[in-house]
Amino acid sequence: MRLTHLTLRNWRNFRQADFDLQDRLFIVGPNASGKSNLLDALRFLRQIAAAGGGFQDAVASRGGIARVRCLAARNFNHGRVTVNVSIGDDDTPDEWMYEITFSAEPRGRHRPILVSEIVRRRGETVIERPTDEDEADPERMTQTYLEQVNANREFRRIVEFLESIRYLHLVPHLMREPERAGSPNGDPYGADLLLRMARMPERTRGRHLRRISQALKTAVPQLDQLELVRDEIGHWHLEARYRHWRPQPARHDEQSFSDGTLRLIGLLWSLLEGRGDRGPTLLDEPELSLHTSVVRQLPTVFSRTRSAGGPQVLLSTHSREILEDSGVGTDEAVVLYPGAEGTEAVAAAAIPDIQLLLDAGLSLAEILSPRTEPESIPDLPDQLASA
Repeated sequence: MRLTHLTLRNWRNFRQADFDLQDRLFIVGPNASGKSNLLDALRFLRQIAAAGGGFQDAVASRGGIARVRCLAARNFNHGRVTVNVSIGDDDTPDEWMYEITFSAEPRGRHRPILVSEIVRRRGETVIERPTDEDEADPERMTQTYLEQVNANREFRRIVEFLESIRYLHLVPHLMREPERAGSPNGDPYGADLLLRMARMPERTRGRHLRRISQALKTAVPQLDQLELVRDEIGHWHLEARYRHWRPQPARHDEQSFSDGTLRLIGLLWSLLEGRGDRGPTLLDEPELSLHTSVVRQLPTVFSRTRSAGGPQVLLSTHSREILEDSGVGTDEAVVLYPGAEGTEAVAAAAIPDIQLLLDAGLSLAEILSPRTEPESIPDLPDQLASA
């Protein structure tokens, strides 16, 4: 299963966004256009579904309704926030649909409160709230059925799928020093990378590390072998052997890895451990610290890992190299256009004449990159000098 459609209304930067999703999604746009906020809509659903999370916590951790609701909302959708996802596959893209619409209490504590919660399977309604019980007890509308095990029995498949969504914005310093993250479990910045490796069954872990070692040799030719080892006080370390002029290879751990090498290891591991019927992997600018020749291969990496049972991948990027891949389709890219009424999200396939431009020999990067550049960016040096 995978996400097949996403609809947002009044979510953060977006007054409205509505588009289909394929196995890969490349989100492009200028700085502060909402690329991370688009991914955050899915993190929001994950937080509601996850153990220890829930609707109230998911809104509160984002600063409350005022921070979640689009500033340009006004009366659009009655000022309410809607997040809607469809889950399925190519044959049945609407196997499941989950939608939540919410606002704030008009009086009292102004808590987040549900306006509606809808679950459908193949077009048939499974639940639709508010129910008669909700009308009789409005306090019930402070919680979703998604987070309640006694209420989500009929659609627990959705709960499990959303709970397995993983967001990654790997930070090499935290990967080297996980204690800086406090409790690293489930850390989106990679502080729990070594723990996740250690918890993997030994045979599976060894198989994954061998595959990563083989892949890394193309980017780091001196690297000979990658292993997970435990030191004398019980801490786990990622150890690599490097071939050089001496007979015995040198050994280095994650403290000595370059930022690019460490980020690439974390990215490849996350794709391999995401195999199975799981939710998508969300990546924020995976190209950071990587050589352009490696970045150019990322779309193919995502495609092949998906074909081998890996996760659907949704990512934000500023990289032209990623969009220069001829295999990236117009139905796999979304362009963000910020404006006074919020950010508009446009599927690349909906851009006028895009197929004519592709047929004329232009790459997707050449077509989309100019659309993501602020018009006044050439004035930046002069503005800085005159400040």
